Amino acid sequence: MTAIQKKPNNPVAHLTPEDIEELGRELDAIRQEVLDSRGASDAAYIRRVITTQRYLELGSRAVLLFSLFPPAWVAGTAGLGVAKILENMEIGHNVLHGQWDWMRDPKIHSTTWEWDNVTPAEQWKHSHNELHHTYTNVIGKDNDLGYGIMRVDEDQPWEPLHLGQPLWNFVNMLFFEYGIAAYDLELRGNLKRGATKSPEFRENAGKVLRKIRRNVTRDYVIHPVLSGPSFFHTLSANAVANLMRNVWSHAIIMCGHFPEGVETFEKRSIEGETRGDWYLRQMLGSANISGSKVVHIMSGNLSHQIEHHLFPDLPSNRYAEVAPKVRALFDKYGLTYVSRPLVPQVYSAWHRIFRLSTPNGWLDTTTVRNLPSQLALLVKMVRGGPRVRRAAQARMVQQARRAAASGTPETTARAAA
Repeated sequence: MTAIQKKPNNPVAHLTPEDIEELGRELDAIRQEVLDSRGASDAAYIRRVITTQRYLELGSRAVLLFSLFPPAWVAGTAGLGVAKILENMEIGHNVLHGQWDWMRDPKIHSTTWEWDNVTPAEQWKHSHNELHHTYTNVIGKDNDLGYGIMRVDEDQPWEPLHLGQPLWNFVNMLFFEYGIAAYDLELRGNLKRGATKSPEFRENAGKVLRKIRRNVTRDYVIHPVLSGPSFFHTLSANAVANLMRNVWSHAIIMCGHFPEGVETFEKRSIEGETRGDWYLRQMLGSANISGSKVVHIMSGNLSHQIEHHLFPDLPSNRYAEVAPKVRALFDKYGLTYVSRPLVPQVYSAWHRIFRLSTPNGWLDTTTVRNLPSQLALLVKMVRGGPRVRRAAQARMVQQARRAAASGTPETTARAAA
């Protein structure tokens, strides 16, 4: 995806400023309807989920006391993995968004909740709630675009380092909670600026390290020790459960932000942005996962990522209710509602990561017949400087456009993808 403002056919060009403001008013009305109807059933829902998660975790850890026996290891590991996913997605993420603050329950409140994740809640709320949700998919403003380690847009300059981004993404998937902690610390930027000795960074880094120590001690020392003869089996079960949570949450986040069809925006486009403009950006900068109620709950209802970005403070259990109304507005205003089942959506996100690991136009102009020369060109671009890379990339983009215009079947299919 290239930034929406640079597309030859801008998907929102048909909307007038009046259309956009009317869209904003209609979305405000949907939000207000839910706010006015929040009540006992919503509060009962989140309390029921929290109770279920806690009993599931407690029961799974009890079973793992006997993890020396394979059936107990499998049952305990699976249960603990599901419990960690529930705590991370449907509970922690949404409580920290303030979705349940209206209940005025000090135990289920964004100011008091601390989740089972190595990034401290306060740091995550700043990077996620305040920055990402404000500047969704704005290049140069939203660091969630590739988390600062990946190229996820054609307008981001290609560098040789990006060839490794499928590998970086795979590693990030396995250790996702640690990747998020580093991201919330702005570790890469602080290292670049040499700001790691500043008091603020040291304070925040200290909080992260203390949280890591606490979680690691609990999962890899205390519970294995309590298992006695099952020490190593329980230790491995905790590692697998954390891996399950990391892989699943990474997949859900990828599906909501990186699939083909999700738009990005230039920094200048948000100057003087109105409420309607902001809503429109959330609609086009997110994607949904279609599926069962189980998928929705296990994803923290981020399967309704579009609705979540429009209304991040609404109770997550209400997103399924507002989704048809939101989709109707997409149809009314001639916009594309990006939604796919889980597996195709995961494939689409990974496809984008692989595609953008190469220079713009490289894949579009590569065939089996010219692969050797294309690889030689790629090597030349890796060894050359920015000027060499820009010139070669520009030529390939022009070639791809000419081939697509002439209707060459193989190239046109790639360009369409």
